[in-house]
Amino acid sequence: MSVIDLRSDTVTQPTLGMLDAMASAPTGDDVYGEDPTVNRLEAELAQRLGFARALFVPSGTMSNLLALMAHCERGDEYIVGQQAHTYKYEGGGAAVLGSIQPQPLEVQGDGSLDLSQVAAAIKPDDFHFARTRLLALENTMQGKVLPLAYLAQARAFTREHGLALHLDGARLYNAAVKLGVDARLITEHFDSVSVCLSKGLGAPVGSVLCGSVELIAKARRLRKMVGGGMRQAGGLAAAGLYALDHQVQRLADDHAHAQCLADGLRQQGYSVEPVQTNMVYVQMGDRAESLKAFAAERGIKLSAASRLRLVTHLDVSSGQIEQVLSTFAEFSRN
Repeated sequence: MSVIDLRSDTVTQPTLGMLDAMASAPTGDDVYGEDPTVNRLEAELAQRLGFARALFVPSGTMSNLLALMAHCERGDEYIVGQQAHTYKYEGGGAAVLGSIQPQPLEVQGDGSLDLSQVAAAIKPDDFHFARTRLLALENTMQGKVLPLAYLAQARAFTREHGLALHLDGARLYNAAVKLGVDARLITEHFDSVSVCLSKGLGAPVGSVLCGSVELIAKARRLRKMVGGGMRQAGGLAAAGLYALDHQVQRLADDHAHAQCLADGLRQQGYSVEPVQTNMVYVQMGDRAESLKAFAAERGIKLSAASRLRLVTHLDVSSGQIEQVLSTFAEFSRN
């Protein structure tokens, strides 16, 4: 039985073309700055997204952590969404390792932060308070794409208030494909951007932080401090280059599969949130655990959550979407 894994788009396997690129990649010692494939990936992504420099790191968690620590000093504060990855799902790293205080705000229905609420959260310039230095956004946010007009407003807002603006762009290319624009039209509004190669793009590991010369120099030092320096990492960087060249536009297939899955579940009577990219959210209530076990018996891996997230990716075909729909239908009859 072939397994259908809808827990996340991090579960993808490298394609044959990606494996060939990894096997033939020239390598060197990246800590010394001598890995030609890593250097090429950093230069390529910085150029594509409109930044001066970039830094290849093992994970999106590290990329975001380095960005926060490069923008903020000990005792500073960043404003972020309650459900944002940088606040909720990265082990409290900014607070633990950077001594940076998070100021979380409720995320709006479209994935944005209300800028009037952000303004109210900015601390006065007073030694009683942490210094507010940074606003962190996420795109996509639980599958939702932030509108370009909102990003322009956020950029103007942060300039007015003297804040830096960071983007957790773990699924940046999903957002760009959904909007039908070059990713640079999203990233041009930010001081720094973290891009995951290991989610929808299908690379086995790795993320890239993009920013100014000064910010990336600081982040490179911090990467060494937290143990993120890699040696002959060219094989991993080659996977990222292959993904950027061959596996961006196919994200539209994942979006189409997610929409098909959502439509089918809605027709079966399930409560399904509107879909924009590759994430489908289904209200399962107290049936989540039993659904997970039921699906596992049929070769389908799901998370167990009352608000169930189903994530499509390059290893999920249209035929497998039909299998999933059949399983949900069978479950609802039991």
